[in-house]
Amino acid sequence: MFLPELTTPPLLLALIGIGGYLLGSIPFGIVITRALGLGDLRKIGSGNIGATNVLRTGHKGAALATLLLDAGKGGIAVLIARALAGEDAAQLAGFTAFLGHLYPVWLGFRGGKGVATFLGTLLALSWPIGLMCCATWLVVVALTRISSASALIASLAAAPYLWFIGPRSMIVLALALAALVWIRHASNIRRLVNGTEPRVGR
Repeated sequence: MFLPELTTPPLLLALIGIGGYLLGSIPFGIVITRALGLGDLRKIGSGNIGATNVLRTGHKGAALATLLLDAGKGGIAVLIARALAGEDAAQLAGFTAFLGHLYPVWLGFRGGKGVATFLGTLLALSWPIGLMCCATWLVVVALTRISSASALIASLAAAPYLWFIGPRSMIVLALALAALVWIRHASNIRRLVNGTEPRVGR
């Protein structure tokens, strides 16, 4: 389950948790847009620091780089922790990296919505489940043209996929991550209910 093994030294677990958080808290969207002279991302579009808002700058390359780096930081945290202390520590690192993206200390704990980091974390923990969630996101966005709806459904699908395919030891983590994704999408959910959520490309 999403609990570190008792045989792992507590200090190592603490370092893994902190390291995961710090890695996850790197605001790549802000770093990239500033480096390219695109302005302060927090004052553009929705003000979100993720790839979807970077795309609103009109720079597709910057958006793609943000997407890959935000996904990569979750995946890298998982892989490092797994090499150091095993699977449960990998889940811990994935969770803290996700928290770092959502609530980065450098930005007053106001971060992104976590979709890319969620997918990157799942891909590193269990690539079949990660690919299934990515495919779910792509299918829903192709049908609806609504990025937030795709993120909500993809995050919610992870736990059922794990239940039927495994590893079931990841279900608690998947539910925790999905709950945070939904919390961070509260404003999007209100717009979806009201029918005012913007579509991709508009």
